[in-house]
Amino acid sequence: MMDVLPRMYNLELIKAITPAMRYRDGEDFAAWQKDARAKLTELLGLNNMKKAEDDKFTIEYKKETDEYTEYRFTLQSEEGYIFPAVMRVPLGTTGRLPVVLTLQGHSSGMHISLGTPIFPQDENLIAGGDRDFVVRTLKEGYIGVAIEQRNFGECGGEPIKGTTDCHISTMSAILNGRTTIGERALDTMCVIDALIKHFDFVDTEHIILMGNSGGGTATFYTAALDERICLAMPSSAVCTYKHSIAAIRHCVCNFVPNIAKYFDMGDIGGLIAPRSLVVVNGKEDKIFPDAGVREAYEEIKRLYSVAGVPDKCALVTGEGGHRFYADDAWPVAHRMLDNK
Repeated sequence: MMDVLPRMYNLELIKAITPAMRYRDGEDFAAWQKDARAKLTELLGLNNMKKAEDDKFTIEYKKETDEYTEYRFTLQSEEGYIFPAVMRVPLGTTGRLPVVLTLQGHSSGMHISLGTPIFPQDENLIAGGDRDFVVRTLKEGYIGVAIEQRNFGECGGEPIKGTTDCHISTMSAILNGRTTIGERALDTMCVIDALIKHFDFVDTEHIILMGNSGGGTATFYTAALDERICLAMPSSAVCTYKHSIAAIRHCVCNFVPNIAKYFDMGDIGGLIAPRSLVVVNGKEDKIFPDAGVREAYEEIKRLYSVAGVPDKCALVTGEGGHRFYADDAWPVAHRMLDNK
């Protein structure tokens, strides 16, 4: 390796790595997925977490509007950790409906998914970035669920200012052999458990997960682990490590110790196959650069072809920056869901 600036040394090491668990042509794909999923589970620290035996599921309220019925509920994922979520069910629902779980990124919280701004910065996140996920989900004809992620909104940060604070919690997690991404994945999987257990109108064959930025990251890793998710739609998150996480300043909650030795994000995308994956990004995204997104997606495409489902993944590129692109992404998601 050529001489480099000290601060760039580890980045150059990552550029030189061929991930140890990258799929090799001719391997048994199902066996590779099994081994890779087990390694990813270990790296995320999920082996050091335990689902609570009692989910302590509690509906805090149920109210009806002209368009939907809204439920706010809390549940316990790990012993002693209780968090909220809000679900909106289109009015007049009969039978079972697909459900879309939504995850906000670094923001003031899940209320943005509900289209209900609280802080001054929320307006632009909604109007300037299509982040009112649950509002749009209902328009698409599905049940929408907003989940409060660890260290965001009601589950961390400074609620008076509407700011996030992941640093101490994330570093403490690492000391415990865990990661914030792993914790968020666990919480999301526990919401899926709760929806299946407590609501008989949820179509368990059509559980969709989406999110932007930090929420897109949690979406991607969770979908790689939980095969109940039929379609994942991460935005502003999927990119090679060398182009983004290792090269640009990010919040510490994006980091997983040792992961680059075993995987790049394209490799992890192969764990979602044969289920549907819609990767969304902006051409001008400064922290998840287009070149790195496309390189990661090329590996995802290769793995989906190996899985025999090349048409079950798609890359949607918006014309702007770091945001979601609802009008571009939802038609692609519908097409995949219709062909499920």
